Amino acid sequence: MIHYSENLPKMNYSDYISEKLKYDYTYLSNIFSEVKGITLQQYIILHKIEKVKELFVYNELNLTQISHKLHYSSVAHLSNQFKKITGLSPSFFKQSNQKRQYNLENV
Repeated sequence: MIHYSENLPKMNYSDYISEKLKYDYTYLSNIFSEVKGITLQQYIILHKIEKVKELFVYNELNLTQISHKLHYSSVAHLSNQFKKITGLSPSFFKQSNQKRQYNLENV
């Protein structure tokens, strides 16, 4: 849903998942954690960060636009999650990716 949908739900993902599957979120989360070894919330965050990286590669949106598109409460929240997951700030990731693309184009 995060990678292939242009219209992400504006509601909390836990509420959305519970509503769509018609099960209590805690129940779903416990089963998911047993199978995947991470929480459902961690899984969603990882996919959101992968989407951010993808959007940076295509260089179509700035960080504020990406934050809005993925329904982050603020750019700061997105930046903090991005750095926690990748170890890099979004701006550093974007700059290093642009340098890498430039080097590949000029080989």
